[in-house]
Amino acid sequence: MAHSLGRIWIHAVWSTKNRAPLIEPEKEHIIYDLMETEFLNQGCPVRIINGVPDHVHSLFLLNLKIAVSDIIRHVKGCSSHEINDQNIIRYKFTWQTGFAAFSVSESSLEKVFQYIKNQKRHHRKMSFEEEYEKLIRLHGLQNND
Repeated sequence: MAHSLGRIWIHAVWSTKNRAPLIEPEKEHIIYDLMETEFLNQGCPVRIINGVPDHVHSLFLLNLKIAVSDIIRHVKGCSSHEINDQNIIRYKFTWQTGFAAFSVSESSLEKVFQYIKNQKRHHRKMSFEEEYEKLIRLHGLQNND
């Protein structure tokens, strides 16, 4: 086969360092735009990025030539650099080490999109830690934090 084909959606989640509430609501669109630019620079179209002050969710198409970990490391590194370089928030900004990533089937795409879109409403009832543990269990993984 001369060419490789694939359409793999990834739902990725990661938090700010020490889960500090650093993403100010009035600045989040700037941060999400920076992240989207970096995803696109990696050849990964984004369906949605959203979150709350201490973490973000993203839904993007995987570039088959780049490992998920490399894509997310790049997005996190470049976005935190730009956030600090442009003084977007009042404090030094850093992402927590690590992330969670899950593949999303085409049939579940809209459900995951709505889940990410409604993060603020969702987190009125559940903390990030509770959500993260639920996602880990749902996908049959172990949390090694």
